[in-house]
Amino acid sequence: MSQLIRLKDIQATHADLLGDDYYNPTGKTAYARNEDKVGKIDGALVEDTTGKIRYLITDVGGWFSEKLVLVPAGLARIVGDDVFFDSLTKAQVEAMEAYDEDYQYSYDEQYQKDRQAFVADTLPDEERVDLKEEHYNAPNTLELLEERLTVNKDRIVSGLVKIGKHVVSEDRKVEVELEEERAHIQRNEVNRPTDRTIGEGTESVEVQLEAERANVSKQTYVTEEVSLGKTTERHVETIIETIRREELDVDNDGNIVDKTGNIVTRDDITADDVRKYRNK
Repeated sequence: MSQLIRLKDIQATHADLLGDDYYNPTGKTAYARNEDKVGKIDGALVEDTTGKIRYLITDVGGWFSEKLVLVPAGLARIVGDDVFFDSLTKAQVEAMEAYDEDYQYSYDEQYQKDRQAFVADTLPDEERVDLKEEHYNAPNTLELLEERLTVNKDRIVSGLVKIGKHVVSEDRKVEVELEEERAHIQRNEVNRPTDRTIGEGTESVEVQLEAERANVSKQTYVTEEVSLGKTTERHVETIIETIRREELDVDNDGNIVDKTGNIVTRDDITADDVRKYRNK
């Protein structure tokens, strides 16, 4: 009967075998059906004979206060830092036994408990699941993530144009031709007899003299019209930003390679090794 060992215990006792790139779901956010957030992944149980992750220890504090349950690894879908249990419901979790960290779980024993929990009478018919072997295989599909740039444009005030007017005074010189009358006396010699007596009466002649004077007035004219408008100019701005993407690492032979490059097998990891580590 194969035993189930906590992943963190294997990491503690055989860190040299796992290396730095060993997949660890601990701490990832857990979601159930309809992407309902239920809590976080608290760890994983690994089969001691194969090294395969069989269960994800899931903290379902989003549904039940302080409860950890074992969810078959094959029900999980891993996307980045999130784990989705697309078929997991609250009623199913309620029917599961709480995880006991001090209990020594075996794969076969827990498999039978799961079959009872997922077909419990308390579950609606549409939520009952007949668990198969594939439900205990860790997801073999990874979604590789890539960051892409999204550029938005904000409209800002880049300038302000204001026009007005003011009065400028200047002197203008205009020449005007004016007419002015002046008195001109012309005397003509005459030699003809007359009946009048010298000194008889007095006579005078008046002549009105006229002159033109400049009469200045001002008239306002519109000399120019000014209109204010806007035109749009386009330019291209280059933005440089660092983005990341995930690439797949594959060992073509399915072997585990330690930090020194040596090929090892999971047969070296046993339940006795874990128990020795716990008793230290």
